[in-house]
Amino acid sequence: MKQLTKLLSNEWTIFSMKAVFYTGILVAMIYLYHFCHVGQGSFIYNQF
Repeated sequence: MKQLTKLLSNEWTIFSMKAVFYTGILVAMIYLYHFCHVGQGSFIYNQF
């Protein structure tokens, strides 16, 4: 338990965990944005 608290209090560990977390959120947002527009054509073809 002491090793875990020592590891979690490390500055680089916190930075790495935050970076992985926010990267995951960014990837999820990009995926959901792309998934939202799957069935729609691009803007130039909307009126044809």
